[in-house]
Amino acid sequence: MAFTAVDVKTLREMTGVGMMDCKKALTATDGDMDKAVEWLREKGMAASAKKAGRIAAEGMAYAAVVDGIGVVVEVNAETDFVGKNEKFQEFVKGVAATVAKNAPADLDALMECTYEGSELTVLQMQQEMVLTIGENIKVRRFERFATGTSAAYIHAGGKIGVLVNMEVEGDVDAVEIGRNVAMQIAALNPRFWDKSQVTEDVLETEKHIMLVQMDNDPKMASKPAQVKEKIVMGKLNKFYSENCLLQMEFVRGDLFQGSVEGYIADAAKKAGAKVKFVNAVRFEKGEGIEKKQENFADEIAKMVK
Repeated sequence: MAFTAVDVKTLREMTGVGMMDCKKALTATDGDMDKAVEWLREKGMAASAKKAGRIAAEGMAYAAVVDGIGVVVEVNAETDFVGKNEKFQEFVKGVAATVAKNAPADLDALMECTYEGSELTVLQMQQEMVLTIGENIKVRRFERFATGTSAAYIHAGGKIGVLVNMEVEGDVDAVEIGRNVAMQIAALNPRFWDKSQVTEDVLETEKHIMLVQMDNDPKMASKPAQVKEKIVMGKLNKFYSENCLLQMEFVRGDLFQGSVEGYIADAAKKAGAKVKFVNAVRFEKGEGIEKKQENFADEIAKMVK
């Protein structure tokens, strides 16, 4: 019995198994769908459908500049051990290369793109990785900078990936400047890039908190309202320096003493260029994903019953 590409797709949707193995199953069973499912189960392959429902909060955040295009991606797995797996890491790099080449509009579009260096889609390659590694693996998110100069930084082997984008005037390599800024972002995770991004409602909330704190302080409570207001305005500068990247103190004190924006200006001047911070993306693996809490005592008890 012959089979078509639609049959392969149907079998893949039924089992969660990769495209190539679905083709093998249909070939081995002469196109019989039920027997193909049974064949895959006998091989232990159809288990990937069950794995797809398991929580994947580990994995890797990865940032790179591919052919001048800045890319940062997060791909999740179930255990930290897989994040160190060479095949998994190569898969993540391939996803980044695919994003760079195809400029997908969103995650759904990315999953339908042809995986770089392969005839399979990213979704199909992801399914192949599930079968190869034996864990649920999921491409979670990505960002891409197509213009300007980008610099990438990966912290702790993929715990955090940062991509910094800059406008550069002058024939200089500003990647090192961007990388140092990316390291700052990785370490301190700023709430804003610049104080100009702080919205009025955020400022009003901060002012309110500061005023309440002064009202509760016996030494400050009796001071006139206009005095308190002046003190609050002064404290806002500290808020900016603690929450806004460009106003933060630059952590690499061995390179520059002052703010991040001061470092960028100083480093650019020394290089004979003009460098302007434009944007950045910081991905931390698993952030926002509720991780499963294992109770090992219960697990052992279930095993011995």
